[in-house]
Amino acid sequence: MTSGSVFPTRRTLLRTAGVGVAGMPLLAAGRPPREPAAAVPSALLPSPPAFVPPLLDRAKVDRALARLDGFAGDALDRTGLPGLAVAVVYQDEVLYSKGFGVREVGKPGGVTPDTVFQVASVSKPLASTVIAGVVGQQAIAWTDPVVRYNRNFALNDGYVTGNATFADLLSHRSGLQTGAGDLLEDLGFDRDYILSHLHQQPLDAFRSSYHYSNFGYTEGGQAAADAMGSTWEDLADGILFRKLGMASSSYRLADYEKAADRAVLHVPVGDRQWAAKYRRDPDAEGPAGGASSSVRDLAQWLRLQLGNGTYGGEPVIDAAALQTTHVPHSVSGPASAPAARSRFYGLGWNVSYDDEGRVQLGHSGAFNLGAATAVSMLPGEQLAIVCLTNGRPQGIPEAINADFMDTAQNGTPTVDWLPFIAGIFRQQDEADKPEVDYAKVPANPAPAGPNRRYTGKYDNPYYGPLVVFEEGGGLAMRMGPEDRQTTFALTHFDGDTFSFESIGENGNGLAGAIFAEPRRGSSPQVVLDFYDRTGLGTFTRRGR
Repeated sequence: MTSGSVFPTRRTLLRTAGVGVAGMPLLAAGRPPREPAAAVPSALLPSPPAFVPPLLDRAKVDRALARLDGFAGDALDRTGLPGLAVAVVYQDEVLYSKGFGVREVGKPGGVTPDTVFQVASVSKPLASTVIAGVVGQQAIAWTDPVVRYNRNFALNDGYVTGNATFADLLSHRSGLQTGAGDLLEDLGFDRDYILSHLHQQPLDAFRSSYHYSNFGYTEGGQAAADAMGSTWEDLADGILFRKLGMASSSYRLADYEKAADRAVLHVPVGDRQWAAKYRRDPDAEGPAGGASSSVRDLAQWLRLQLGNGTYGGEPVIDAAALQTTHVPHSVSGPASAPAARSRFYGLGWNVSYDDEGRVQLGHSGAFNLGAATAVSMLPGEQLAIVCLTNGRPQGIPEAINADFMDTAQNGTPTVDWLPFIAGIFRQQDEADKPEVDYAKVPANPAPAGPNRRYTGKYDNPYYGPLVVFEEGGGLAMRMGPEDRQTTFALTHFDGDTFSFESIGENGNGLAGAIFAEPRRGSSPQVVLDFYDRTGLGTFTRRGR
């Protein structure tokens, strides 16, 4: 999964700057005040405004709504994306809720506002809302160390283990590297196994680094559930979903899969062609990416967000606890120039500020196996939009949200958002390609040794055992949880190096199995470079 931005921020200069009184050159020390160059205005504000007053009205929002149908339909036409759904909330009213396209290619069922999608990382702001509910009940505090509620919690540093708080984990500042634990999930390991092995992951600087960590986030949610003596899934139901009537929302894959009105995952297979090829089980990462929902349900959640924790006039989530999720806790994108703006991460929300100084909140969700989602809010305007799609990330929901917000504020869009954001996603895809292209076998590869050099059992404290065995005259390897191991065919590449097809949400093509020089006829270890991103991918031959 990837973090995604709130709205792409092309304009980098602030039109107004908020400067504290101490920083304003009103009087120079030891000098008398200069006479004003012009007459003092007859009416002055008693003080600078505390925040930007609303700049939008219903007419401007309606103008953006009038464009939404056409832009969403055009996005499907231009990309071939099978389906999407959109909802808009303004001033506590759901103004728009509509589906486009189909739930699955080649089948007749159309997307509706009630169609259930896997929402990927939009699960994170949903989860921080749930945890805010726990904070509001004073069962935990944002600043409590999570080890107080989960005695088994451990990271690769005793001080961090003892001091990492809910706010640290939910703002990605624990020091865990981006993707820590994700490859265990791809292999089929469950939440308990993954969280119990995070202590082997190397850490960056505690509270002064930002790395997007799904399972660090999951630990925060799970510890909140532990504090309440509940499962995470039941906690979300009781604190949020049932109270808002979100009957189609769940953190259980089983609930998503039994929904009759369900959008399935798709990946692109050619020019404007998509196929439903994969199943994505995100139960292990629950709070970070395991939710499923419809835009009808999520519109109710957005009403709660914009209503500062109230829904239908009744308090549901403590206002102060919820507001804490909306403010910066980590610097996720430091300014690249003196006049540029930094980007921040709250607790489950990307936080930024626009040209007018208004706070922007949002989050994207992405399953490379076939889902892309995005939510965007302007709290000061009481305006929000959510878009769910059933296709691999190409920037489509982000473009729909950005076009809507742009039109609301400027009358017409100032950017062709679809190709602009698609270009950003293509750059990300290029950056994620493996360093070695194992599809390009050397013209004159060194021969492999006999199969017995490589076959056998290997151990790894993080990924568990690996077995290399003969299959069909060649080699294969097997790894993962005992009850659902994955078998990988090994293809000779060069010398003692073989290739295999990487799998799962993070799969990116062929990877390498690099066997060490043999000792007494056998390779003592093998490094799987795909699983070695943080130095944990060495498997050592089991003693005979």
